[in-house]
Amino acid sequence: MINIEISSTRTVARPFTPEDAAEVFSCISREITRFMAWEPPASEADFAEVWQTWLPAIEHRSDLHLVARDKSDGRCLGIVGLHALQSGTPELGIWLRYDAHGMGIGRELIGAVAAWASEDAAIEYFEYPVAEDNIASRRIAEAYGGHIAERRINPKYRSVVYRIPPISSSKRI
Repeated sequence: MINIEISSTRTVARPFTPEDAAEVFSCISREITRFMAWEPPASEADFAEVWQTWLPAIEHRSDLHLVARDKSDGRCLGIVGLHALQSGTPELGIWLRYDAHGMGIGRELIGAVAAWASEDAAIEYFEYPVAEDNIASRRIAEAYGGHIAERRINPKYRSVVYRIPPISSSKRI
């Protein structure tokens, strides 16, 4: 398995492994998928069908699904996605367990992952699609200099796509 570890002040993110599956699944709820294009999987077996597709992409470093954990107690906080990493314009995404919302953890994780990718690859900009009504996620993009480049209509919601410039380690929040 690929050896990546991205640390921030309160978190550490590592590539998803099958050993993470049960704990990650337990963090998925209707509350957190309200602003996501996908619905929560109904069972661990349904989730397995999803995460098994992640493993080859992680191994090839084309798409990363990083399990975010609290540094103090190791509990799973959610997933940070870094998709189309080798494209020069990768897409960032994040979901956090419901009880981790509102603490600035999303901003911290996006900054850490984007800074890591900015050092490791030739990044022109990051795409960061979010639901128009997801104010917290929009603030994350704006905190890192993101601007709206596109608007989309998805089955569940209207979205905006931010373009976030490469982030240096010194600009992480």
